Amino acid sequence: MSEHRAIPEPTPQIQAVPATVPFVGPEALARRTGRRELLRLGANESAFGTSPKALARMREELVRSSWYGDPENHDLREALARRHRCAPENVTVGAGIDDFLGLVVRTFIAPGEIALATSGSYPTFVFHVKAYGCRLETVPYDRSGRVDLDALANAARRLRPRVLYLANPDNPSGTFAAKAQVAALRDALPDRTLLLLDEAYADFVPRDELLDDEIDPRVVRLRTFSKAYGLAGARIAYALSTSEIAATFDKIRHHYGVNRNAQIGALAALEDREFIAGVVRAVAEGREDYYRLGRRLGLRTIPSATNFVCFEIGTRAQAEALVEELLRLGVFIRKPGAPPIDGFVRVTVGTPEQRAAFEPLFAEALERVAAKAPA
Repeated sequence: MSEHRAIPEPTPQIQAVPATVPFVGPEALARRTGRRELLRLGANESAFGTSPKALARMREELVRSSWYGDPENHDLREALARRHRCAPENVTVGAGIDDFLGLVVRTFIAPGEIALATSGSYPTFVFHVKAYGCRLETVPYDRSGRVDLDALANAARRLRPRVLYLANPDNPSGTFAAKAQVAALRDALPDRTLLLLDEAYADFVPRDELLDDEIDPRVVRLRTFSKAYGLAGARIAYALSTSEIAATFDKIRHHYGVNRNAQIGALAALEDREFIAGVVRAVAEGREDYYRLGRRLGLRTIPSATNFVCFEIGTRAQAEALVEELLRLGVFIRKPGAPPIDGFVRVTVGTPEQRAAFEPLFAEALERVAAKAPA
């Protein structure tokens, strides 16, 4: 190659994006510690498995893995439309909510335009906003660690963002805003601002406490099969929106991005309501175990509407040290990154056996952190 020949380079927009990884996976952490596996209580996967009916259907269809999936996701969209009392044209299926976060940013926010979110809320939205050259504005959690919907509404009126992102229930705090509060936020938004409502943990909330099943042109709602349905590894989720928005998504979405077996498993899991209800009950029992554990250890917990609970450790440095101590003991957890909950750690609800294994290790890690604290 000639010394003077210019080599291809990324666009200035991409070169300006900082190199970030929203999440370091437990596999990478296990390799870092020299372990084959960790006690996985950090990624909010379901510890309670996948519907046996879904697994059976997926096994039956594995022999056809040489086939592509249906790019229209027809059968799954029909079933989801029945579940949400809308038309199939209001449903878009994608490869996890993370897929939709990028799709919404590309669709609604031009480079340089504003997206608004709670500081510290689910970081993959931030990842996409920055990757597409958009401008991120944030408001902090309130003093109790809850999403401040009034502050979001005020900021939206002032900044007029193209998209306001709200995770409800919130990740990583686990808190939940009532239906009337979310509706008030939606109604307070200025013209041309879309409410992107991430409801990844909605299955752990009674249905009548969520926004009604109605299609609103100001809102895109995101749901996933990764949590209560136990299909995180299959990467499948869906969006509810107007048919016009769904048709716009169809212009740019990856039409073969959802794998065939995920489509089959999601459809079967959707029909297994008894299994999902059992998972929701088991998670609620696990949350109560964690609250009791917090009281026994003298740690404040944040009431959660999700499949995880946040424990208050102290300062940000102490919480970070606890995460590292637990990792040395073979336990994978994560922690919130923004105040006032950056002194907490977040622990996924495990099975009774996992919770029993976690408890003494948690206590030991707390003792190690306390022993290293300056006098």
